[in-house]
Amino acid sequence: MQCVFIQLQCDIGKTYDVAEAIVDREFHSEIYSTSGMFDLLIKAYVPDEEDIGRFVDTNLTGIDGIVRSYTTLTFKAF
Repeated sequence: MQCVFIQLQCDIGKTYDVAEAIVDREFHSEIYSTSGMFDLLIKAYVPDEEDIGRFVDTNLTGIDGIVRSYTTLTFKAF
């Protein structure tokens, strides 16, 4: 499994709606509200045989209120 972190910037007033939609899709390990340029931080595990870009696209497509996403790939946990 590949651990990825996905940061989302949401429309003003839509952060909780976006978070609830993500929770309903059950593809994440953890989700946090954050400060700064992004509103949400998602931790997800992508199966090794799955394309990460397709995984992110498939799981976030159709969720109203997402303005921008930023995905960080991880290598090793210490």
